[in-house]
Amino acid sequence: MTSVEVSGIPFGEGAPLVLISGPCVVESEAFTVTHARRLQEIAAEHSFPLIFKASFDKANRTQGKSPRGPGIQAGLEILAAVKAKVGLPILTDVHWPEQCEVVAQVADVLQIPAFLCRQTDLLAAAGATGRVINVKKGQFMAAEDMGYAVEKAAGASGVLLTERGTSFGYRDLVVDMRSLGTLRKFAPVVFDGTHSVQRPGSAQGTTGGDRTLVPPLCRAAVAVGVDALFLEVHPTPDQAPSDGPNSLDYQGLVEVLGSARAIGSALGH
Repeated sequence: MTSVEVSGIPFGEGAPLVLISGPCVVESEAFTVTHARRLQEIAAEHSFPLIFKASFDKANRTQGKSPRGPGIQAGLEILAAVKAKVGLPILTDVHWPEQCEVVAQVADVLQIPAFLCRQTDLLAAAGATGRVINVKKGQFMAAEDMGYAVEKAAGASGVLLTERGTSFGYRDLVVDMRSLGTLRKFAPVVFDGTHSVQRPGSAQGTTGGDRTLVPPLCRAAVAVGVDALFLEVHPTPDQAPSDGPNSLDYQGLVEVLGSARAIGSALGH
């Protein structure tokens, strides 16, 4: 496993556990900046380096009429404001090769969504920016095959691989903890605790989920060994425009980070 660094934050063997957190989708600038500052406070209280994440476009909503976010121009302006005013590194998604260069002007990490993790041109364009790339493992992918995604992103200053669950029949996901060790053969590993509890399309045309399962899955992942936790957080998850059912509130984040820190310390991570 090759170590990776994002704006001075190391990922890899012997490095502190990193938190990647934010709302599912970019909202207003005032909300996003305020939210980022609160996450920064919580992460600091638990000694977690923090990378702020939010998507300017949720391009894979179940229904075409579901809200997708402000779009690339307005979304990047808001993420740039977070970077300038709060001082956090930024992670956001790209969906098309032609988006990569402009997004890389703001984002420190370009994220490849799970459904696009085999798209060669997208991975190559993201890697060509020289930024760190976070590739989410597709719900349909074997962990062993994610090494090819790392190869396709050649040119990147580093690659992270994210486990976010595997399709289990219809409208459910399971996490095979064995995959974490397999993925770490190729790159530092992020465990996405909130997307792993999704129930795709199960809530009358939107994606449902069960946020009560996030803490035990995160505890298990930290015990097995990961390099970062990816957790979507919203101050009022039930009112969030996207991924509310599986998002944590601030208290939920505090509980997950506290248990992760205790487990990591006990195991000497």
